[in-house]
Amino acid sequence: MIEQVDYLVRMIAIGAGLMLIAQLAGGEVRRAIKLPLVAMIVGSIAYLINVSPLMLAESPIDPWVDLFAISAPFWIWLFARRLFEAEPDRRIILGAAAAMLLGWVTANFVPGGNAFGFYFVHAVALVLIADLVRVGLVERKDDLVEERRAVRLWLPLLVAAQAGGILLFEVVIGASAQYPAVELANALLILLLTLFAGIALMRTNPELLVEHEERGAEREDPPAPLDLSASEKVLHDRLAATMAEGAYREPGLTIARLAEQLDTPEHRLRALINRRLGYRNFSAFLNRHRIAEARARLSSADDVDLPVLTIAMELGYNSLPTFNRAFRSETGTTPSEYRRLAFADEPAIEAGQN
Repeated sequence: MIEQVDYLVRMIAIGAGLMLIAQLAGGEVRRAIKLPLVAMIVGSIAYLINVSPLMLAESPIDPWVDLFAISAPFWIWLFARRLFEAEPDRRIILGAAAAMLLGWVTANFVPGGNAFGFYFVHAVALVLIADLVRVGLVERKDDLVEERRAVRLWLPLLVAAQAGGILLFEVVIGASAQYPAVELANALLILLLTLFAGIALMRTNPELLVEHEERGAEREDPPAPLDLSASEKVLHDRLAATMAEGAYREPGLTIARLAEQLDTPEHRLRALINRRLGYRNFSAFLNRHRIAEARARLSSADDVDLPVLTIAMELGYNSLPTFNRAFRSETGTTPSEYRRLAFADEPAIEAGQN
């Protein structure tokens, strides 16, 4: 009986996945999210086929179905990272993909390598799922988009329950062991993940999936007048005054701490910074102020001998690499190069005059 219900659930999940792919093909989802989302669905479908004894007998295409199936955790991780606007370094993406591919090749084409490949792929996948949970839950406090904050709460938990749970189960029990009740629970979780993605797309929420511009990033244009209510105007003025006094220099400053300083509910401050000022992450709002001061100090003759690390620490950054990444993101160059260019023109002008 359980096997038949499991088969039915898998058929429904596969059908829902195929419909979702068709919807994505004609939708306005931004490309950076569309690719991993489609690949995640294809991987989930392949997994549903790969682990069900009722679906396919052994055949020459099994290794290729397995390739798509084992790639599902990688695509889930990349999709969530991009959805949360926490794009990993390109080298990390390529390294994770190469590790998954290495495990697959070892398990399927290297004599005697099945066990090593199996455990290696599962270890890599578990690391990716753990990172997804960390980014989704631990860094949730930095997110200013209310709709995405909700997704950050339950998407990692659902993925951890489905992908993380089945990966751990297979490592402990073994992939060959058959537990119909576990297989059914796993198929139901995959169906829930697919339905969630479909609901998110049907809502066509631009805050989550569609291309957007972060108004706070438009540094060169004159600021547009803000359409603020009376209470928002008061809060905005207090926020501006607090930032002008250098509150952004506090190491580890969170939006909860800033709301406490302003004596206002956190949700009101979050709404002001997100919906009125145009920032999607609190760290981007802080960097707006920190990098503005960094640029001024790096081009100041009074601070020309001050180490970049000292400036970074005084602005509230906890490490030089963190400061360098934020500075490059804002200016397109490193702090050291920015300082060099700031003082490079004066000697050139004097030489031209002579």
